[in-house]
Amino acid sequence: MNVLIIEDEKPAARRLNRMLASLNIDVSEMLHSVEESLNWLQNNEHPDLIFLDIQLSDGLSFEIFEEIEVKSAIIFTTAYDEYALKAFKLNSIDYLLKPIDEDELEAAVNQFKKQQPKQAEVQVNLDDIRKLLINPIDRKFKKRLSIKVGQHIKIIPVDDIECFYSENKATYIHTSEKRNYLLDNSLEKWEEQLNPEQFFRVNRTFIVHINAIKDIISYTNSRLKLVLDTYNDQEIIVSRERVKDFKNWID
Repeated sequence: MNVLIIEDEKPAARRLNRMLASLNIDVSEMLHSVEESLNWLQNNEHPDLIFLDIQLSDGLSFEIFEEIEVKSAIIFTTAYDEYALKAFKLNSIDYLLKPIDEDELEAAVNQFKKQQPKQAEVQVNLDDIRKLLINPIDRKFKKRLSIKVGQHIKIIPVDDIECFYSENKATYIHTSEKRNYLLDNSLEKWEEQLNPEQFFRVNRTFIVHINAIKDIISYTNSRLKLVLDTYNDQEIIVSRERVKDFKNWID
């Protein structure tokens, strides 16, 4: 299998390269920008598979497809919000959400081996997804949660929620009233229903509300530590792979 990685964050590209190597897959090249990718693809035989980040240092990776006809299957690596990821599912294009999980990577590679998408289908789907990412559809996000507490049902506005978090395979919320409530669904399911302007998935364990962030502190390995208004049960660390997107989110 001939594989190409296009990823502007070099540590993330090297990590993906190591993960693929553990699956006995050799990467022919790692590229880091739209311009570099265009030059390479115009002068080399196209690989079987490309791992493609959406946001590159000099623009959206979709610009590559506007300039040349890419004759490769695509697996996207992305930190975009869940509403955008649904488009990939609907259009049968694989994606991996950063930070990339080893099991999910292996599953995506196995899926590619079983059924390679036809180039014509890829091109049409890319156009649809590009429109969705640049001009997101108007969605209705959760404004309140109804939670069963004993024999009662409590209504909690999302603006009162400081964070969603996972613990011991369960999902909870922590509110500004310093209360924790157990939820039914997984963190991933709740992430789909939250307004990405208000909430951000900082790592595998936490989704935080922007208004609940009291302090942001530089942390080891280029990460960030968050201090919320009232939640202090665990440290909340923005994972290194999500720091760039987190900084864009808070601006």
